[in-house]
Amino acid sequence: MLPTVNTKFPPPPTAPIPVKPHFPLRTAHKKRPSLEIITDFNPHGGARTDFQAHRMGALGLTFSVMRALQFAGLIAAIGLCANFIDEFSTKSLGSPSELLGTLVVAVIAVIYVVISYILYYDAMLPYLLSGILDGLLLIAFIVVASILGKPLSELQCALMPTDPDANNFWTSVPFHVKSQETHDDGLYFTFVHIDQPTCYETKAIWGLSIALCVLFAFSSIVCVGLWRRVSGGTTVVSRKDIEG
Repeated sequence: MLPTVNTKFPPPPTAPIPVKPHFPLRTAHKKRPSLEIITDFNPHGGARTDFQAHRMGALGLTFSVMRALQFAGLIAAIGLCANFIDEFSTKSLGSPSELLGTLVVAVIAVIYVVISYILYYDAMLPYLLSGILDGLLLIAFIVVASILGKPLSELQCALMPTDPDANNFWTSVPFHVKSQETHDDGLYFTFVHIDQPTCYETKAIWGLSIALCVLFAFSSIVCVGLWRRVSGGTTVVSRKDIEG
């Protein structure tokens, strides 16, 4: 009896199937490439904030420190000036123009400091323009310090009374101002001679204005340095950023 042949399916091929040669991924001089998934979340589960200060090196850190010191000094100067102006307002008297000018400059400066640091935090700050504005504030505080320091440079607060009759001063303010008509400082010159606390607080405002001059001078230079770094296309990248 002859064997039956299955005619429904073709016979299996007898020729070998060509196979492409397989090369190893790791050789003696090359490691196996690895894949890495980069996400916007840190390993602790929170969203990662791309803060740019660490990418600006020492200049970025100096800028942050300068802005923090400027903010603290401006807030202190605003508080002292506002306290003095409130005393004059409660007595229905005009405040010294020196204190009013200092308060206006300090308020404008603190608004600028906050806005500029927010823009710096988001890497949106125009550094060259910020350096120019810092230079203008430097000039403004130089003028403020020179005006405030006229009657204070040679004033000895320790020689003044510690607890004078305040009511007597406020009732006799018009007389004091009239007697000082020949003096350029007028009411301000009379006001700083009331007592020791007033003298020390006024000198504190003067000292803060001088300190702000130094801070804005440094921040102006730092802004120019940051502008040169950004325009040159150089960015400080830490080793951790490269490995991670």
